[in-house]
Amino acid sequence: MGAARMTQSQLVNNPNPARSGMMLSRVADTLYWLSRYLERAEHSARLIDLQLHLMLDQSPQTAENRWERLLYALYIKPPAELPSDGLSIANYITFHADQTNGISACIAAARENARHVRELISTEMWEQINRLSFRVKAAAIDPSWHDQPHEFYHEVKEGIHLFQGITDSTMSHGEGWQFIQIGRALERIGASANLLKLYYAELPASVFRTSASHDFLDWIGLLKSCTAFESYCKVYTADFRPDCIAEFLILNPHFPHAIRFAVSELYTALHAIEQLTDSKRGRGANRLVGRLRSLLEYGQIDEIVSGGLSAYLDEIQAQCSQIHEALYHAYISYPIEEMVS
Repeated sequence: MGAARMTQSQLVNNPNPARSGMMLSRVADTLYWLSRYLERAEHSARLIDLQLHLMLDQSPQTAENRWERLLYALYIKPPAELPSDGLSIANYITFHADQTNGISACIAAARENARHVRELISTEMWEQINRLSFRVKAAAIDPSWHDQPHEFYHEVKEGIHLFQGITDSTMSHGEGWQFIQIGRALERIGASANLLKLYYAELPASVFRTSASHDFLDWIGLLKSCTAFESYCKVYTADFRPDCIAEFLILNPHFPHAIRFAVSELYTALHAIEQLTDSKRGRGANRLVGRLRSLLEYGQIDEIVSGGLSAYLDEIQAQCSQIHEALYHAYISYPIEEMVS
């Protein structure tokens, strides 16, 4: 990696950036990206499946606007000749060979990374990622998936969740497992921040505390995009106010897809690696994630909104990019003299 900071978009569109440079910890790099690819595929499957559901209750113009927002959320720029209907867009995101951020490409890349560390992961993990990969490959050459797209995306999401559960149950919770947790957390934080920015774009601060009934489906869609609908309702009942939704998805410390929760997971994993390796190299990364953790732990939604929600989310993404760079410098692409000192 170069010295310049990579944005979240650059991280998404330049997978495995350190592979072009010196690689002193290939295992850590491979497990880290294995996890990021699977989290990215699961996120994409969730958003596509929801949008296909929402198409049943929206006008063609509304559907087109929402598909455009989904493409921005996934950092995907489709070709101009791509038809604007939902199934064509879903097919492109999912299967197109040139779409490196698509579901098929991410799962294939995750399997390839798993193959490189086959001796370090469990047999059950390898078998599960193979089953998932074969299922996606079969769907890519069988157009009948169009008849039951929800079933296919459910299988993708379930297959990735199953892999994560198998990983937690069958892999030693040592340094390698911690890098898997880091990859998933960083990917989730960046994806959630970008999704929130798009939903809240140009929303005046004056309407943050008002009823969201005029955009009811949009706000329900945002919560369901983050698997947060039921959990949100348990905290705020059925009051779908923009400020409450933002507070829950950013600052809630207990919900797995909330940004604050993912940052806490990242903090825990980085400190565990520092202890396991008995190394001081990770202190820079730990300091950065500690700063991000404090930003969220002491954040108040009213102050965040008044200061600009988009700018706040930009800062979260920028800090994630810094953490990524610090992680690489500390554990993956550090200079040879640091290794022998």
